[in-house]
Amino acid sequence: MTHPLFDRITIEPEKCGGRPCLRGLRIRVKDVLDLLSHGASHAEIIEDHPELEEDDIRAALAWAAAQAGHRVLIAA
Repeated sequence: MTHPLFDRITIEPEKCGGRPCLRGLRIRVKDVLDLLSHGASHAEIIEDHPELEEDDIRAALAWAAAQAGHRVLIAA
C-alpha cells in the first residue's frame, strides 16, 4: 500500500496496542473514522483535537479505503 499520506500513519507496539495511529499521537485511525461516520466534519474533529491536521484526516480515510480493498479468501 503506497499513498503519499501513509507516512502519517504510525504503528507502534507500545502505543494503542499497536493499532494504526496518526503521526505517533495516541489518536487512532479508527477514532477519526468513527467521528466521521457519526457526522463530524473535518473542522469539528480538528477543533476537538487541535494536534491533528487536515492531512491526518485524509490519511485516515485513505488508509481505510486501502484496507477495504484487500482480498478476502473464503474457505469452501
